[in-house]
Amino acid sequence: MSVTVSAETLGPCKKLLRIEVAVDRVNAAFEQITGKFQREAQLPGFRAGKVPRHLVVRNFDARIVEETRRQLSEESFREATQQERLRVIVTLGSEELSFGRGQPFSYTVTLEHAPEFPLPNYKGLTVRRELATASDADLERATNILRDQRAKFTDVQRPAAVGDIVVVNYSGTCEGKPISEFNATAIGLTHKDNFWLLIGEGSFIPGFTEQLIGVNVSEKRTVTLTFPSDFVISEVVGKIGSFEVEVLSIKQKDLPVVDDAFAKEFGLESVDQLLIGIRNDLQRELDGRSRRAVRDQLIQQLLAQTHFDVPESVLASETKSLVYNIVQENQKRGVPAELIEAKKDEIYANAQVTARDRVKAGFVLNRIAEAEQIKVNNQEMSDRIVALAQQNDVAPDKMAKALQERNAFPGLQQEILTGKVLDLIELQARIEDVIPSLAPSSAEVSLAPAV
Repeated sequence: MSVTVSAETLGPCKKLLRIEVAVDRVNAAFEQITGKFQREAQLPGFRAGKVPRHLVVRNFDARIVEETRRQLSEESFREATQQERLRVIVTLGSEELSFGRGQPFSYTVTLEHAPEFPLPNYKGLTVRRELATASDADLERATNILRDQRAKFTDVQRPAAVGDIVVVNYSGTCEGKPISEFNATAIGLTHKDNFWLLIGEGSFIPGFTEQLIGVNVSEKRTVTLTFPSDFVISEVVGKIGSFEVEVLSIKQKDLPVVDDAFAKEFGLESVDQLLIGIRNDLQRELDGRSRRAVRDQLIQQLLAQTHFDVPESVLASETKSLVYNIVQENQKRGVPAELIEAKKDEIYANAQVTARDRVKAGFVLNRIAEAEQIKVNNQEMSDRIVALAQQNDVAPDKMAKALQERNAFPGLQQEILTGKVLDLIELQARIEDVIPSLAPSSAEVSLAPAV
């Protein structure tokens, strides 16, 4: 055998391969590459392909050596991983031990590989599907969300009431010390200017805004409260906080009337069209939620049948991606940066648990794709790119270029493949339709309803 391999397990899905290419094969490769250079070499005084061998070696030896090394590396590594039956995910490092004419090519490679596990049963799985219909209460809640998005705020000269917005400056202390002394990330709780607060139960810190009911513009008031047990800054939980508050203005929140004029703000002609569109959006969201729940059940049943470790690099990458998404989502919701920072350890821990399940599910679904010979073709990739372009209101060629620049094609291909595998599993599943025992929560509406 011209390639010999020994493998050492370094950890879950991590191995060190020691690979040696026999000297005869090394010499043959040198001969082959030298012959290639000799056929193509051009030197003064010689016709192409007629340069003597010794001159070719003298003038191109460095390139011959490098090309031989590259060829032998690629071939021997491929053969070694095939011998060991490894599905390589990433190479983490390599070290050359010996290489040259008249000697074996010996080197080591540290790599991570896909886990090996028995293919779970994925045909005929039994799941429950909740059949939910958008109710009038859901319609009302969703409509109020749209009204809230179009709310106007008017300065008023009267005592503040529940539902008003008060714009304040405040300074916070705990046990007579700035709150940031308990936790350096709590700068926003220590001092804030021009801060908008909605007066109502549960707004900001529990018990804070209720103490501002009846306050007037330019008034100063001291707010005292006990930090709750689930407060984000754990160092002050159960302690008494004191906030010096100065009211800069009081704003009345005015919601628009749901009429034809309101509907026109969303590009519709009448309130009837608006309400039909909202209800349709809600139903699509409920149907989508029901389908996601079915697929979650299918994936959980697959995971329950499989037990294996996942590669650390893949887990780390997926965890990082989830943490980024969580932080971005919280920032969009207006969560202060210091509160996100204070929760970073909890965010990471939760993300890692979710990431582990996602990574395991990915390996399982890919193995099912192999068993069922499911692949992604060019037309499916093109169709997805066009759909993404339409969603983002850009030309398809620009979307394709942006995806290429972000090296997003492999992820897009994996997304399509996963969807196709789940389509197959769901099609083969035994699905029991049930009526929800509890009324579903309203679907979120963030965009203008579709007609």
